[in-house]
Amino acid sequence: MFYRENPCGNGYAVVAGLAQVIEYIENLQFLDDDLAYLRSTGVFREEFLTYLKNFKFIGTVNAVPEGTVVFPGEPLVQVIAPLAEAQIIETAILNIINHQSLIATKAARVCWAARGDKVLEFGLRRAQGPDAGLYGARAAMIGGCYGTSNVLAGRLFDIPVYGTHAHSWIMSFDSELEAFRYYAELYPTACVLLVDTYDTLKSGIPNAIKVFKQRREAGEVLENFGIRLDSGDLAYLSKRARAMLDDAGFPDARISASNDLDEHIISELKLQGAEISHWGVGTRLITSKENPAFGGVYKLAALRSADGEWQGKIKLSEDPIKVTNPGVKKLLRIYDKASQKIKADFITLADEEYTADNDLTIFDPIATWKKMHLPAGEYEIRELLQPVFKNGECVYPTLTVAEICKYAAQERNTLWDEHKRLVRPQLMPVDLSQKLYDFKQQMIEQMR
Repeated sequence: MFYRENPCGNGYAVVAGLAQVIEYIENLQFLDDDLAYLRSTGVFREEFLTYLKNFKFIGTVNAVPEGTVVFPGEPLVQVIAPLAEAQIIETAILNIINHQSLIATKAARVCWAARGDKVLEFGLRRAQGPDAGLYGARAAMIGGCYGTSNVLAGRLFDIPVYGTHAHSWIMSFDSELEAFRYYAELYPTACVLLVDTYDTLKSGIPNAIKVFKQRREAGEVLENFGIRLDSGDLAYLSKRARAMLDDAGFPDARISASNDLDEHIISELKLQGAEISHWGVGTRLITSKENPAFGGVYKLAALRSADGEWQGKIKLSEDPIKVTNPGVKKLLRIYDKASQKIKADFITLADEEYTADNDLTIFDPIATWKKMHLPAGEYEIRELLQPVFKNGECVYPTLTVAEICKYAAQERNTLWDEHKRLVRPQLMPVDLSQKLYDFKQQMIEQMR
């Protein structure tokens, strides 16, 4: 499995969903009811239904770890299995990895735009169904979000849950002030008040200040408190709100914002000096609104013949981006030794060996005159595809989402800032080894 173009015009993607792929493969079976339905369609032979009844995945799977930054054309999941097994799991792998990698990548863009502010995933109500909301929240955390409003995701994945109250909370009381007071009593250590139900500057913020003063006068130590803006000119309102809160003696009150935010709006608000430290991002994150599909594909790269030798397979197309790389492959990442930033990725055939002890020259497989020379001792190599299943048995370590998030943050730090730009980022070189390049050209000529 690989993908051809970075989503959202990004300079990279964040791969996610491997844990769910493992869960799917481990639990894949066909029960009597399943077989009865398939039989009723009249499409399948009885021999095939018997095969499904006894089905157990016995193949090998290698994959790039969740949270890794990846680039177009690279193998993210490699399945080596009997052909029927490899094809039965195809759609599930694509569905899971495509969805979660899309949301993780979108979240990484949003968090980059926030420049260190906390980003909360607020998208469940607008997600494309409950599962998309649940696993989208998981992916958003891997992409860099601080927490989610999805409480079930918090329970299942042990991730932080955050939120405030709704407009309906305020509207259910006789007055805004009464609603704020009662909410502060219920949540004294998490009192973030939504101030735009009636009038942000004339009602909401003044009433919030009254409540904060009353709690302080009652001897409470105010912590984790503030306001949320959900409409209007967020730059203007946040600056006015900051001045009002500061003048009232609450410089520690935080200002949160929501309202159809994405990386572009957040970036613009930051440029305009918006006094916002927490961003609740919903619809445009959980649906990746501007780019709603990841576009990963799953292609046959090699078949093992009766004598045990691998025979490369290639798909040709009039569209050069759709011409596949043949053979069983490895994916190597090359780092600048001094900075530990990524220099390039390098796809080789599985039987090739490379170490950082030798000089290495790599070249762009399309624009072959573009070359990079890497002197020995100035770079490091890491193999990205890791064993997940061997002969049908899972060998991959079980990781918590918190552990994946920590690794993902480290991964994003290996990118140069030029690759993180929201608009027209620098693209990372993904080169083929000379042996793989020659093999591909040979196969193209044979097919022609």
